[in-house]
Amino acid sequence: QVQLVESGGGLVQPGGSLRLSCTVSGRLFRFDVMGWYRQAPGTERELVARIIPGAVTTYVDSVKGRFTISRDNAKATVFLQMNSLKPEDTATYYCNTSPALSYWGQGTQVTVSS
Repeated sequence: QVQLVESGGGLVQPGGSLRLSCTVSGRLFRFDVMGWYRQAPGTERELVARIIPGAVTTYVDSVKGRFTISRDNAKATVFLQMNSLKPEDTATYYCNTSPALSYWGQGTQVTVSS
């Protein structure tokens, strides 16, 4: 049974940083393309960062240069380092494979506000 457990969110001021973590179980993680997604109220969920097993990464334009996705295959964990946060980054953040599975974890809330 697949489990995706996200953590690390919180309230941060504009310009601040957060590091999100997601632990994956029930899959051969090291073979998975993994992504971080986010969903703000009233919007569609969007893929913001993606990492393939060989650690090549891609980002949506709005987070390029500010967010960094990484992975630890030994711990089946994917990370999202978020720097220079902006109020428009406020959302619930989820990890999943890319393309996404039908199952989603509970997500972790990120709020950027002064």
